[in-house]
Amino acid sequence: MRTVEEHQAAVAALLAPLGEEEVPVAAAHGRVLARDVAAGVPLPGHDNSAMDGYAARSADLAALPVRLPVADDIPAGRTEVAPLAAGTVQRIMTGGLLPPGADVVVPVELTDAATDVVEIRDAPAAGTHLRRTGEDITAGTVALEAGSPLGAAQLGLAAAVGARTLWVRRRPRVLVLSTGSELVEPGEPLLPGQVYESNSLLLCAAVEDAGGTARRLHFVPDDVDQFLTTVRSELADADLLVTSGGVSAGAYEVVKDAFRTLGTVEFGKVAMQPGGPQGAGTVDGVPVVTLPGNPVSSFVSFEVFVRPALRRALGHASPDRLRAPALLTAPLRSPAGRRQFLRGRYDAGRVSQVGGPGSHLVAHLARANCLVVVPEDVTELPAGAEVDVVLIEGALQ
Repeated sequence: MRTVEEHQAAVAALLAPLGEEEVPVAAAHGRVLARDVAAGVPLPGHDNSAMDGYAARSADLAALPVRLPVADDIPAGRTEVAPLAAGTVQRIMTGGLLPPGADVVVPVELTDAATDVVEIRDAPAAGTHLRRTGEDITAGTVALEAGSPLGAAQLGLAAAVGARTLWVRRRPRVLVLSTGSELVEPGEPLLPGQVYESNSLLLCAAVEDAGGTARRLHFVPDDVDQFLTTVRSELADADLLVTSGGVSAGAYEVVKDAFRTLGTVEFGKVAMQPGGPQGAGTVDGVPVVTLPGNPVSSFVSFEVFVRPALRRALGHASPDRLRAPALLTAPLRSPAGRRQFLRGRYDAGRVSQVGGPGSHLVAHLARANCLVVVPEDVTELPAGAEVDVVLIEGALQ
């Protein structure tokens, strides 16, 4: 029986780093940066005002109130300004270019807001309400490091330092296939013994959440020849095939039976619950990860093994989910010798178990926002004990 870490390493070894491609900044949302981005300009790019008000010399504000002539108007976007003469002020808008000689901006609220001769009733200290050139980032400095996921803030920074395109990792192309003669398309009539096929939708969404593109293959019955024909007809353009179902120890385990004939996929047990039966290898040179068929087992197995491997291939500097310590709100039990991944609800440093450990409890999974990790050598924990939780959907990412 493999440990969780041993199977994680086996899956990760299947996926090589993905190639790079250059895309417009506007098309890079959700991608992973492949090369550092250096700032082409400093931020701010010039000394400017942080407030609507009056650019002034602090020496002229020693005795308040004071009335000073307004020598000029400086709206945001003006590219040239005259130096500030002693004994005068210049009306300035937020972002406006600070005139040479000014060392403070007096907010308009501290004045009578006049445009010819302004009365200044109060004034802040020298250096207040000024944004200095490069105080955020200097030109030539690395603004974004390779491995950074590109969200709204990162794209805003890339544009602010002048980047028009970015080098990102290519998205992995993942095929998703569920197996089982009992599966029926959602919405169709169900006969006794049949269930609606949900794993492929669950796994496709998980692939896309991890940064890949998923293609859902129509599920196949428990027939080895039909399974192999379906798989081999679709592999040419794939970076990874993920299957669910057909990997346990019983009869009619189509994935195990089919891939064992090829001799390139290894099957075994992992010391975890749910998700014990696992497989990994290649088919026609394409990486394959086979997951168990129970929905919760399939989801947890993807989270533990496939998601971090995909994110490493994408070049993520931090491929793993965020973890946090939490205090149990109630006692729990766990089988010896297996790492337990219980569904939980995390809130403000405390976690409560959602439902039981059964791998068929999809409704409980949908209400969870974390996985509670119980080590292999722990069989019970009291309320108030500290546990490690993995934050998943609906939690802080």
